[in-house]
Amino acid sequence: MFKAARFKAARFKAFGLKATRAFTRVGLTLLLVSAVFACETKTNNLTVALNFKDSLPPVESLEVGEGFVNPIGYYESEPRFSWIIPNSWHSNFQSAYQLQVATNSEFSHNKLVWDSEKVLSNETSWVRYQGAPLQSRTKLFWRVRAWDENDIASIWSEPQTIEIGLLNNADWQAQWIGHPDTALDKQPSQALIATPQYFRKSFDVTDDIKQARLYITAKGLFKAHINGLEVSPNDVMTPGWTPYDKRFESLTYDVTTLLQSGRNTLATILAGGWYSGRVFDQFESDHRKPPRFLAQLEITYGNGSTQTIVTDSTWKSTQQGPIRFASIYDGERYDQNLEMSDWAVSSFDDEPWQPVVTEPLDSSVAIRPKRHAPIRIVEEMPVKSIVSHKNNTVIFDFGQNMVGVPRIRVPVVAGKEIRVRVAEALHKGEFYTENYRSAKSENRYVAAETGTVEYAPTFTYHGYRYVEVSGFDSRQAPEKNWVTALIQHSDVGLHASFTSSHNKLNKLAENIVWGLRSNFYDIPLDCPQRDERLGWTGDAQVFVTPSMYMADVYGFWSAWLQSVREDQREDGAIPLYVPDAKWKIDWASSGWGDAATIIPWQLYIATGDKSILADNYDMMKQWLEHHKLKSKNYISNMNTFGDWLQPYPVINVEGDNGNRGNTDFNLIGTAYFAYSVNLTIKAAEVLGQTEDLAALNDLHGNIQQSLLETFFDQDLNLKKGIPTQTTYLLGLGYDLFPEEKRDLAVEKLIELLRDADFHLRTGFLGTPLLSEVLQEAGRSDVMYDLLFKETYPSWFYSINNGATTTWERWNSYSLEDGFNPQGMNSLNHYAYGTVSRWFYEGILGITPIEPGFKKIRIEPQFTAKLSRASGGYKTPNGEVRVDWEILENQLTMKVTIPKNTTADIILAQADYDGLLLNGVGVKPSGIESLPAGNYTIVSTVSL
Repeated sequence: MFKAARFKAARFKAFGLKATRAFTRVGLTLLLVSAVFACETKTNNLTVALNFKDSLPPVESLEVGEGFVNPIGYYESEPRFSWIIPNSWHSNFQSAYQLQVATNSEFSHNKLVWDSEKVLSNETSWVRYQGAPLQSRTKLFWRVRAWDENDIASIWSEPQTIEIGLLNNADWQAQWIGHPDTALDKQPSQALIATPQYFRKSFDVTDDIKQARLYITAKGLFKAHINGLEVSPNDVMTPGWTPYDKRFESLTYDVTTLLQSGRNTLATILAGGWYSGRVFDQFESDHRKPPRFLAQLEITYGNGSTQTIVTDSTWKSTQQGPIRFASIYDGERYDQNLEMSDWAVSSFDDEPWQPVVTEPLDSSVAIRPKRHAPIRIVEEMPVKSIVSHKNNTVIFDFGQNMVGVPRIRVPVVAGKEIRVRVAEALHKGEFYTENYRSAKSENRYVAAETGTVEYAPTFTYHGYRYVEVSGFDSRQAPEKNWVTALIQHSDVGLHASFTSSHNKLNKLAENIVWGLRSNFYDIPLDCPQRDERLGWTGDAQVFVTPSMYMADVYGFWSAWLQSVREDQREDGAIPLYVPDAKWKIDWASSGWGDAATIIPWQLYIATGDKSILADNYDMMKQWLEHHKLKSKNYISNMNTFGDWLQPYPVINVEGDNGNRGNTDFNLIGTAYFAYSVNLTIKAAEVLGQTEDLAALNDLHGNIQQSLLETFFDQDLNLKKGIPTQTTYLLGLGYDLFPEEKRDLAVEKLIELLRDADFHLRTGFLGTPLLSEVLQEAGRSDVMYDLLFKETYPSWFYSINNGATTTWERWNSYSLEDGFNPQGMNSLNHYAYGTVSRWFYEGILGITPIEPGFKKIRIEPQFTAKLSRASGGYKTPNGEVRVDWEILENQLTMKVTIPKNTTADIILAQADYDGLLLNGVGVKPSGIESLPAGNYTIVSTVSL
């Protein structure tokens, strides 16, 4: 659903194309009617009917913003529109477009809200609406047509729709509601606040309904029902996690078909979630704030009249429902004895329920439409095997580490409690949860009757592979169908397609995708299972580009950046994780806070969407101010987590656990200071912020000079401390060494790799730079050596020890010894999955020459270790694909280049004398600036 693209290196020079507008005006408007097609423009424009044979097919894949298709509850008052040129065009490029927005699908002249008229431009993405800003609830139709390089027009696209959500707090007539016993003036206990609240309101529908919209949110988590049916069964953990002191997200649902003539009931269950429950291990704040619910149901009748049902004092509530406790980290407790049959339908007797308490909206806290897809149940997975069964306890294995909840369907005995626990792995054959730390991650179910029950928790989630069920009716033998995994993550489109001739490499690629799926849980988590699950900025900044290659996550990242902006502190500091849980760590970290500059720039290079830079430019500059506060003579003294979890650290200080690695902390901070300044310079150039450039360029030069003088001698030897692989990766990756000394720096890096028997010695910050630096240095052979290592520390080490995701440590677990006793042993961390970026940029060789992949470089890195590799990437203009195979040094490579794009193909290892392009011999220049199409290249290669 969401457009995806990528980011090259810090040295990438971005060039933008300026669109120009051309208006064709004639004095007399002609109307020519065709039986096949009629094309209407504004009254003062030429209106020409086109026979289909004289026109092009319509453009495709029409989207709004970051990949929305026909959205309701959209968040922008000035939307951005995108489309792609279809492969059915015989021509290759767009030369112009016309975009119309109207109040009806006929686009009659008097219904047009905005008409771009014919715009001479090859842009097909992020075209900004330029009419009057759209208001809340506005529903419009839009369409686009395009002209090719021969000035032949396409027919109009099929009309698409866009409906705006509630953009302002003033649009809400509703009030926050809660159970009266949870009012703070009653000093409710933590146990009471942790007990979910149930709400309901009945009302009459008096006429034929044309449309009904439910606008809804919560301070906490909600599950809404209308007339006994869930409003959105697959949506979970809604509305999501934002900085609650700044903003809550609302969702919009089309509930037209859920309503009926006569009596209706709107109902919901409310739990604390991230708002009220504990975050991390903050027990002191656990269940202190009472959750609250907000809803506004707006019904439009066929006769034009409207009816609005809002949360207010007329609602009723209870806390005597079957869910007795709900916690993200500690699971759920459910009591079948308290089930309320048909509690969400109109016939239910709610006389014992109590009137709610109400609270007004806070004008200082925004309620805004959710700007990316919610968490959903995306897949159901069956049990792979039963591991053990003894003492009325059975352990099930799904064969895959994942995230979501287990649904049980088990035989029970009245009065007995079913206990459901989860684990990532078995420790020496035993069920093991110590790596979850304080997170209990268990669900309990009290049975009221003997029989078979079905249950899945509603307001929690787990990271797990194994499920242990105990307390069931021991007279029945366990079966695999007793448990089903309901897999959950933010509903992002997955399109990871890399595959190769190497089975372990393919398994690694699969594991990385599972790591993405598991940790993209409304925000980019570090891990999904233990008492942490936070949006750590360091993990996020290293994984943003790889994730764009594998999934449609632009909307996911741009939404999270809004939270980063909201949580930035007055001194410019970026919290260690966002949303900021305001834990006892109250400092910023280099390499982590630099997400403020790195992520916006990477997303811009990936998409070509300047708005991502415009939205975040002030944050980028403020982060530089914090860097300045934490430096002296341009050398950083900022705190840092360092090269986190570098393997084989040298312990120089008693009590140091080595988790932060051996790369000098001040060097790391100074390198990131320079890098952030460099990215802000690039952003300023793109945005035309020329008044900032002189000072920024001077600052960057001073930092670079100070770094070289402080840390390195003339031969690039480190003046003090321990030289590490990351030391030279930072200098090379962020262009901090003089050009004439880059080769020397590469030699230093290779020497350190050789000393480690060509094993990596890098942590969270150094590892992502390995592939880019080595490829640019012409040493992809070394990168292949690192990638294909089987022993610790390496990517394949985890594969050899049963990994189905990527791990936090290179040696978090082994089949022989179980979990690493050092701790910090999440088996589902995506940070080391950054190597997947090289699958696409290196092995396949796909990189952008211009932002948004308007021009592409295809430079695959061949090796004798692989005979085949293939995959593609969905650029904003369509999919670019590379498939290569080498048999006895004979290369056959197939390339697909999308429309409105050109590509340079570079084959450094190929014999150009005998190179064939689609069966015809060509010179090297013959595979440069190739237009859209399918190509087959045949050549001999030297490996």
